[in-house]
Amino acid sequence: FSTKPELEIFADDVVCGHGATVTEIDHSHLFYLMARGIDEKSARGLLVKAFVAEVIEELDDEAIVEALETRLDGWFATHG
Repeated sequence: FSTKPELEIFADDVVCGHGATVTEIDHSHLFYLMARGIDEKSARGLLVKAFVAEVIEELDDEAIVEALETRLDGWFATHG
């Protein structure tokens, strides 16, 4: 038994919005890593990578995962 969901959307009925949140790195996490000898720049990078990894892990396409990881590694190498 196979089903294919379909949506019928009428342009006059559409109401939409978007949102985003921005937050600072948790200072207790930063302190934890720095207390173990990791410099601040590297600690920040590790925390951001861990956050991004949660999203990347949900992707099914290995080529996209590798491309994103390569781009992120390049960005972190230049921006910290």
